[in-house]
Amino acid sequence: MKAAGLVFITGASSGIGQALAARYAQAGWRLALVARRVDAMRQWAQAQGWPADQWAVYEADVRLESQLLAAAQACLSQQGLPDVVVANAGMSIGIDLSYTEDLAVLRDLLDTHVVGLAATFQPFIGPMKQRGSGTLVGVASVASVRGLPGHAGYCAAKGAVVQMCETLRGELQAHGVKVVTLAPGYIDTPLTRENAYPMPFLMAPEVFADKAFVAIGAGVRWRVIPWQMGVVATVMRFMPRWLFDAVVGSQQHRKKPRRSAP
Repeated sequence: MKAAGLVFITGASSGIGQALAARYAQAGWRLALVARRVDAMRQWAQAQGWPADQWAVYEADVRLESQLLAAAQACLSQQGLPDVVVANAGMSIGIDLSYTEDLAVLRDLLDTHVVGLAATFQPFIGPMKQRGSGTLVGVASVASVRGLPGHAGYCAAKGAVVQMCETLRGELQAHGVKVVTLAPGYIDTPLTRENAYPMPFLMAPEVFADKAFVAIGAGVRWRVIPWQMGVVATVMRFMPRWLFDAVVGSQQHRKKPRRSAP
């Protein structure tokens, strides 16, 4: 039986990241957990009763490349080269580009999701290529499929995540390194609990983590979770632009930035 490996997860202090950490720990994997709230992360990990040598916590804000690169180097020196790297850290804030101040919010979204994902993967790409194995996981969203009113920044950022992962997959497949793109629908996390609108097919983070764990292990290229949102995403993707515009044009735009999309 193959021994469990090491997984590196950003945004591990809550929501999807925390659920994934618990799922990998349950399977016997060692954990490299990255979060801004280090004390809370350590307290949670200690409360799980895991052996001390099974996990380590690294402090980093993914918007700051220097912190993220330092966390990666600390992981490499203390725990070794991960088998799986999950770029999960994210934020979900609606923007209105008619407001000058929302340009800063847009930059924050892009720094977190796009540059943060690249900086999460970068330290591990060379060593994984040299080893000839490894899996990079980008957490996107069904919101990456089309542009949604009120979410120009979030949709753009998650769309960039999908394209970046696709590009890396083409570059790395000859080196034995897999790239998996996960597209969650509505997952019951602190972010989505702020939503004031219906969230179809809402899924518990533990259920998401189970399905994501299997998808990552299988090395799938693209997986929407739950599958029902995959149907919705497919319909959205191939909907004619005139029809899509008519449907989304009836939605109310956000008047102020707020956490919202899946």
